[in-house]
Amino acid sequence: MTTPRTTPKATPRLSAIPAALTVALLLSACQTAPVKTAEPPTSPEVVGEFRKGTGYLNGYIDRKELPDSLALVPPPPTPGSARHAADVQQHQQTRVLRNTPRWEYAFKDVNLKFPEAAGVFSCALDMPISQEATPHLNMLLRRSLVDAGFATYKAKDHYNRKRPFAELGETTCAPKEEAHLSKDGAYPSGHAALGWAWGLILAGLAPDKANALVQRGHAFGDSRMVCGVHWQSDLEAGRVVGAAAVARLQADPVFQAQAQLAKAEIAAARAKGLKSDRQDCASEAAALKR
Repeated sequence: MTTPRTTPKATPRLSAIPAALTVALLLSACQTAPVKTAEPPTSPEVVGEFRKGTGYLNGYIDRKELPDSLALVPPPPTPGSARHAADVQQHQQTRVLRNTPRWEYAFKDVNLKFPEAAGVFSCALDMPISQEATPHLNMLLRRSLVDAGFATYKAKDHYNRKRPFAELGETTCAPKEEAHLSKDGAYPSGHAALGWAWGLILAGLAPDKANALVQRGHAFGDSRMVCGVHWQSDLEAGRVVGAAAVARLQADPVFQAQAQLAKAEIAAARAKGLKSDRQDCASEAAALKR
């Protein structure tokens, strides 16, 4: 994406990760002892799409068994409340990031399709992630995306909260998505849920990289606020749902088996001295302030 760059007078500080919450959620994300089961498939054709032609694969968990987001998160802030005013203020502060490198990464984080989405955590994990190089790790991310994302929809559909750009009459970092997003509820954020879930899952597999991985997962959600399609409170609620999805995944034997194989792939890549194949790791770290 090529956009004119401007230098903002001040870069707003995006919300920090509460330390106690991070520790608690990381503990819930730790992988337990492997469960004996048949080796999980790594073929998209075998796993199958949840809806033909979307490219999104079936998750590990039946949709009826996903965490109940409506029970997990409080109602979104009501217009006129102090909390909604804080959401508006935070949104306005992030507008100075338009047409900066952070804005460009917000645009990149829009894409949830694989193989591109596989590289989101490549820099933080410091190794290649792909169907070819790490088939089990790739599939772990690809299937858990659907579990974490779908888990937000009970609350999302119930509240049907307006997104910032729709409420304020603005444009976003992804104009082509605006027509669809204007009909899709903002609260909780699906991107924030799955970004947080991915960060926690990967931190359980590579604890020595936990800080960078969880920070990248947090930034993935923040990208939606930078883009103008979510409020801060949408992101916070999304992370609660994402953590709940990770906790639920710990009880799934297929997920557990795939996680152990993914952990072995990480160890093998490190033994070979493999590093991330992304060329923008330094610029990503600078833009995301990692």
